[in-house]
Amino acid sequence: MEDRDNLTKNLALIEELRNSINLIKLGLGEFQNLDFANDFYHLPFQLLSSGFERLMKCHICLGHIEIHKVYPNPKLFKANLKHDLIKIKQYIIDNHFSTRDIPALEDDLKYISQDRDLHVLIELLSEFGKFSRYYNLDVVTGEYKPSINVEKLWQEFETKLLLRDRDLTKKLNKFEKQAEILDSINRLIIIKLERFSRAISRQFTLGKLGQLAQQYSSMVFPFLMLQDSELGKTDYRNHTTSHKQKEVKRHKRNVTDEITRKINKNYRSKKITKTEFKGDWPFYSNEIIIECRDKNWCIVTIDGYDYALNGAAAGRFKLENVHDAGMAILGISIGPFIDMALELGKN
Repeated sequence: MEDRDNLTKNLALIEELRNSINLIKLGLGEFQNLDFANDFYHLPFQLLSSGFERLMKCHICLGHIEIHKVYPNPKLFKANLKHDLIKIKQYIIDNHFSTRDIPALEDDLKYISQDRDLHVLIELLSEFGKFSRYYNLDVVTGEYKPSINVEKLWQEFETKLLLRDRDLTKKLNKFEKQAEILDSINRLIIIKLERFSRAISRQFTLGKLGQLAQQYSSMVFPFLMLQDSELGKTDYRNHTTSHKQKEVKRHKRNVTDEITRKINKNYRSKKITKTEFKGDWPFYSNEIIIECRDKNWCIVTIDGYDYALNGAAAGRFKLENVHDAGMAILGISIGPFIDMALELGKN
């Protein structure tokens, strides 16, 4: 009877782990979906707060059964930790996080313990999960002590990240750089959340959570296997329904396009390869052609299709942004290519 009970609990834990990772990936995807036309923060907040709570509580369950040979009493979660992500994180640090003198795990512990930015992000997600998802209703009903406005505080945090980066602040007054600024800030936040997810996930294999955690480690592979060089570059939008339904507006070039490119003096273009470019190459293809039309509209041609490099080209020619079309790596700036295209237009 006891073996059957443990089997039921083990299967439930596997399902909860699967749910937690899927929720986090969906949350990051919905966060990447945010732009000037979509500011619905509520959805990624809801997904991420639930995903992180579930993942950390699974971590605690595995640590507890490894030490005590039984799963924790429900009072641990319902009476003590509840839905407080900061308290849950600290409980993991105090009881179920081992470094084993492994430098990577020592870095993980230092990061989840001391990084102030991560603390703010987890705290805001925690407040949202506990109370703030009902902030507007609290205001409407005249709640004496309404919950905090997480969306407002999150945006204030984004502003702080922006003001720390001198290169980004220099672009504030340039309209065509606004999308790049937003993408850069989003990437910084995603990197911090990915590092947190990876730190928890690496305990499944490198920590001391036990054999059961190692058996279940495949559930957390999406973050467990993340390399430093890959942070901020995963396109999680593919997991979201809205992105799947979105029609990619790309233009297949024809003979007329090629002739116009050659003879129109207001169209300037240049082929660029990955090997000759110095810096982070943002495109999946190793060869592209950038083009500036009438000194303002910047496009990029990849494998015979045109995509917008800047917002002006997207509006003028009804083209999909190269990042939105999935032809460029999220988190790597296409700004240098916009600058090069605009420089071509001056000649």
